[in-house]
Amino acid sequence: MLKIILPTIMLFPTALLSPKKSLWTNTTMYSLLIATLSLQWLLPTYYPYKNLTPWTGIDQISSPLLALTCWLLPLMIMASQNHLQHEPLTRKRIFILTLVTIQPFIILAFSSTELILFYISFEATLIPTLILITRWGNQPERLSAGIYLLFYTLISSLPLLVTILYLHMQVGTLHLMMLKLTHPSLNNSWADLLSSLALLMAFMVKAPLYGLHLWLPKAHVEAPIAGSMLLAALLLKLGGYGIMRVTLLMSPSSSYLHYPFITLALWGALMTSSICLRQTDLKSLIAYSSVSHMGLVIAASMIQTHWAFSGAMILMISHGLTSSMLFCLANTNYERTHSRILLLTRGLQPLLPLMATWWLLANLTNMALPPTTNLMAELTIMTALFNWSTPTIILTGTAILLTASYTLFMLLTTQRGVLPTHITLIQNSTTREHLLMALHIIPMLLLILKPTLISGAPL
Repeated sequence: MLKIILPTIMLFPTALLSPKKSLWTNTTMYSLLIATLSLQWLLPTYYPYKNLTPWTGIDQISSPLLALTCWLLPLMIMASQNHLQHEPLTRKRIFILTLVTIQPFIILAFSSTELILFYISFEATLIPTLILITRWGNQPERLSAGIYLLFYTLISSLPLLVTILYLHMQVGTLHLMMLKLTHPSLNNSWADLLSSLALLMAFMVKAPLYGLHLWLPKAHVEAPIAGSMLLAALLLKLGGYGIMRVTLLMSPSSSYLHYPFITLALWGALMTSSICLRQTDLKSLIAYSSVSHMGLVIAASMIQTHWAFSGAMILMISHGLTSSMLFCLANTNYERTHSRILLLTRGLQPLLPLMATWWLLANLTNMALPPTTNLMAELTIMTALFNWSTPTIILTGTAILLTASYTLFMLLTTQRGVLPTHITLIQNSTTREHLLMALHIIPMLLLILKPTLISGAPL
């Protein structure tokens, strides 16, 4: 654990002391080394926990998410270079420091075996994200987007803290392995029900569940590219991961509490997919598609079967890489045309043919084309849901059909059609951008060969 966290902390002096010319090179190469080192966590094991310490431990659920966390830091740094081109050196350093600060907190959140440590690191990720959105966001509404994010998360997670403390008072420990053994039985059913609801609520907002998702499109649209990648690929996964961890601790009497959540998640997947079909803003479209994918993850996590957990796990990793890549592509368009409106940035394929190839690959993975891991995840979740209740096939089937529709709509509007007359001069795509897209797509293609690495099932 420390051999990843300590080098990550050493990125602080690297970012502060690197000379101006080699600032980006040093931080990117160093974080890529850390990312390569973190791949060891994916290795199969026959023990329930790897690298176990009193506070942290890595099991099959957290190892893929930890590897994804480390893998995305260099990609975020690479994606932000053009965005910060004209900023003074001090601000560039502060930007990299903000990105690096989030990393140890997310690593702790995914690997902590103690609920209070998990809660602290879960909340601590909020501050650097807020700084990223409010300081480096593109649009004038970034302050209101930051406030939305802050208050939604804070209001939902205060009951979580109260419940964790109440749980500690009841059981005497907050260690996950001990809690699994004790299965806390609360005295009366109301306390049981309310504490279960409070435990779930914070993660439902973070995931986000349809109805509690209003902060997400706003935050995505206002955030800089690194903020969007961070939100889509990692912070939403904190919600899904929290649900998977917490539902296992709940007493059986609160299982009927799951029905409204599953219904809302599946209905939300349907509704947000429909919303995507009439979006005019490219970033907003990708943000809503995240809500629809995470709806499937929430529904699967609430059923609590092995198949459902496995599907939710694979979908979280696949969606993390796919949505991050889509945001990077949207950003390359935005940097050239200075507009995110789909009507004003259409028909770019003749001008940037290689970028169009990346667009095609990203969209095909987003719509779960065989043999991608996205398809495997969606099929596993659909099977698990169908096995749990037959009518869910109507909702999931329609949602997946709509996903294919809006993905094709996004591809056709950005790449095909007549080039608008106001686009006369456009900058060529750079090697940095192609490398960035390749580093997103290569892990996705490699995972097709061995999906068990990310399936959350013991090998």
